[in-house]
Amino acid sequence: MADSPVIDKPGLRERKKAKTRAAIQEHALRLFREQGYDATTVEQIAEAAEVSPSTFFRYFGSKEDVVIYDGLDPIMIEAWRRQPAELGLIPGLRAAMHEVFGALSPAELSEMRLRGQLVYGIPELRLAMIDDLVRTATMMSQEVAVRVGLPADDFQVRVAVGAFMGAMMAATLPALLDPAADFVELFDRAISIVEAGFPHGIVPAR
Repeated sequence: MADSPVIDKPGLRERKKAKTRAAIQEHALRLFREQGYDATTVEQIAEAAEVSPSTFFRYFGSKEDVVIYDGLDPIMIEAWRRQPAELGLIPGLRAAMHEVFGALSPAELSEMRLRGQLVYGIPELRLAMIDDLVRTATMMSQEVAVRVGLPADDFQVRVAVGAFMGAMMAATLPALLDPAADFVELFDRAISIVEAGFPHGIVPAR
């Protein structure tokens, strides 16, 4: 597989930054759970994470961002890159999803569910999520384009990425409403529907 320009392997400094970012988000979500999103301030989050408010803003541009940020994106990209090219587009994305989400602990799944519930329940977070979805779609389009040998703005690439993200969203809502729901199983059902619509993968337009 060709190298992707999107995400490089992190060095020590980046790993330390990722650890700090994760700690801030962890404390923020705990406070949101304990006292509510609206009642929690950036200053309270910073204090709980033992950082200054200015440090908080070096990692997150706003309180909304600390909910929206998903540390799984680079992990998902690395899992996608490990899939053999002959596996095909949709099967490769499915395998990457199984690898990443199947390895999440109950605590990580609970955190993901809390973030999702906050996003669906708070209007300003839903608006912020739109920007994040655009960013994720752009990143995925670049990755998929490298794999299939087409430009990132190719219409087929955009449709395939949109369908994949639609399958994720279709699986997310019932998983948020039912704590017993299996997100991976729901996604697998959703992506099977998408896969049936791409029997030959992506091919250059004639």
